[in-house]
Amino acid sequence: MKAMILAAGKGTRVRPITYTIPKPLIPILQKPVMEFLLELLRQHGFDQVMVNVSHLAHEIEGYFRDGQRFGVNIGYSFEGRIVDGELVGEALGSAGGLKKIQEFKTFFDDTFIVLCGDALIDLDLSEAIQWHKDKGAIATIVTKSVPKEDVSSYGVVVTDEDGRIQSFQEKPTVQEALSTNINTGIYIFEPEIFDYIPPNQEYDIGGELFPQLVAKQAPFYAVAMDFQWVDIGKVPDYWRAIRGVLQGEIKNVRIPGIEVKPGIYTGLNVSVNWDKVNIQGPVYIGGMTKIEDGATIIGPSMIGPNCWICRDATVDNSVIFEYSRLGEGIRLVDKLVFGRYCVDKTGAAIDVRAAALDWLITDSRHAPPEAKAEHETAIRNLLNSDG
Repeated sequence: MKAMILAAGKGTRVRPITYTIPKPLIPILQKPVMEFLLELLRQHGFDQVMVNVSHLAHEIEGYFRDGQRFGVNIGYSFEGRIVDGELVGEALGSAGGLKKIQEFKTFFDDTFIVLCGDALIDLDLSEAIQWHKDKGAIATIVTKSVPKEDVSSYGVVVTDEDGRIQSFQEKPTVQEALSTNINTGIYIFEPEIFDYIPPNQEYDIGGELFPQLVAKQAPFYAVAMDFQWVDIGKVPDYWRAIRGVLQGEIKNVRIPGIEVKPGIYTGLNVSVNWDKVNIQGPVYIGGMTKIEDGATIIGPSMIGPNCWICRDATVDNSVIFEYSRLGEGIRLVDKLVFGRYCVDKTGAAIDVRAAALDWLITDSRHAPPEAKAEHETAIRNLLNSDG
């Protein structure tokens, strides 16, 4: 069976991570989110997967290649062009990307599924496909019910008693919401859907294709299913996903490494004197990371591989990406450290290099830069805030 993973977006709401990592490759404890999707597709018999790529396309193609090691066959559709010898991404929109593949050569010749490349799900795809076929639908949205007070964060789907879609509400207020079923970005289509998508232009599934289906009274349905759906659309979402995995709240995602102490997991060859540090789980520490004496790590926290946590540093409820060096005495609470950026859990970021903080947070492969005494007090006050 055939499937499509949407992977062409720039991931602007997950910056700064997506400056250098495309959303489908954002790691959930060292494993890219799209890899989980491929595993799910394979479990339900989807062995031919098309992926549209644009932003940092080479990163996605270089990691997944033809899909053999994941048990599927993968093809890529690049959206963009070459300008002055450089690849420039120009995404065609979710529906436009589908149309480009189909116009190149008919690929989607039977019922197929479309998944966004930035979510963890444990959906029974086979059950969803069967429901879609039983309805005789041309298109089906898989929805999920959320608490009434949460509807304002999502696109709400309004149906009749038979599940036929009547209208949509984009992030309505709690008082205005006509439903608690929200669009999860999981779609099932018949090949006839391409009759509704114009060629050679940017076109969006949710904003343009779906309203057209409603207007033309096409057999367009929504099925509400009970499954776990962890969207990684924004930095706070990513934060919650990492916390959820460490706390055992997310199904089908295990903590990698070896549990060396209750709630403390490590990769290979971590350098630490356990008697001289304070580490409270749940915590994951990646391989070849050095943790100096006096350091404190309070979970849920993740320390990536090849990091260096200096003497008396504190990492509390934080996510530290690979090759990060945290200087002596630094205290990070509710922070995400990624490359040259220190991000709080709302998504607000500090460029540590531009702010002259790179003597305190830097790449572990660099020789530690010298601190400037006159800046030390002000900088520590900035980073020690709990916000």
